[in-house]
Amino acid sequence: MGDDSTGMAVRLHGVGALRGTSEPRPVPGDGMSLVRVTAVGLCGSDLHWFTHGGIGDAQLTRPVVPGHEFAGVVASGPLHGRRVAVDPAIPCGRCARCLEGYGNLCPTVRFAGHGELDGALREWLAWPTSLLHPLPDNLSDTDGAMLEPLGVAVHAFDLGHLRLGGSVAVVGCGPIGLLLVQLARVAGASRVVAMDPLVHRTEAARRFGADETVTADAADRLDGVDADVVFEVAGNDRAVHAAVVAARPGGRVVLVGIPDEDTTTFPAGAARRKGLTFAMCRRMNHVYPRAIDLVQRGRVDVASLVTHRFPLTQATEAFRTAVRRAGLKVVVTP
Repeated sequence: MGDDSTGMAVRLHGVGALRGTSEPRPVPGDGMSLVRVTAVGLCGSDLHWFTHGGIGDAQLTRPVVPGHEFAGVVASGPLHGRRVAVDPAIPCGRCARCLEGYGNLCPTVRFAGHGELDGALREWLAWPTSLLHPLPDNLSDTDGAMLEPLGVAVHAFDLGHLRLGGSVAVVGCGPIGLLLVQLARVAGASRVVAMDPLVHRTEAARRFGADETVTADAADRLDGVDADVVFEVAGNDRAVHAAVVAARPGGRVVLVGIPDEDTTTFPAGAARRKGLTFAMCRRMNHVYPRAIDLVQRGRVDVASLVTHRFPLTQATEAFRTAVRRAGLKVVVTP
């Protein structure tokens, strides 16, 4: 811990190389607030940075503070004293995409823990006040951090265009996949099939509402599922192949997972014969209020997804635990 003018921060210097340091407490500029970070979830994209030093064509060029799923307490600004969830994306607000309401597609969007913008694995940060979302009293700080992956799941679900009573398959049962299982139930899906090679994750999918689960990498295990919408949330070609197999003719496949390399392949013949529509999920778009409402009303359970907690001083062990995929969600508490 630092003194009143400093705070601890954890920076990624290279593959697997996290180092804690004491750094000056940031001074907020116009339109910014000072936030004391209280909970940070580790995401699959954070693990890409930790294990590969980048994501696709985005590579580590300087020691960066990771972490983009986070909540905190406002220490200065209009929301002083309020517990908040923090939207990690800062769009420009001026380009055509932003003006059309698609800030997630802003070509110059800045994102916490990515490129030149430090993320949340630190005690203090300054952040745009407009991107701070007050938390209801019945949501914990950890719940607040979980709103970011829930937001991604909500945005992905929107892209699926599921019709009332339609069927869903989820390929990849990490936290976002399990949130999609829950959203499918909330949305009235008639059937939810979930696939993951890890038994503890398919068991979790059952608990969260999946009707059927497949514990295998073999895509043919999903032959005949004929789902109206398939969400691929694993980020590898085997999962994309499985999603194509699971989709019905005329169905829709939403690609949510981020591949290790900057390429994705799929069986074009099968996809063409089925006349599939593919949608690419880019983070989220203006969904925090909906995500907060879903958790506040008990429609979606985010708390049960958190299986491991670590202090900021044990950030390396937190990342190693997440890489092993022994549980579901790992949370760091500065």
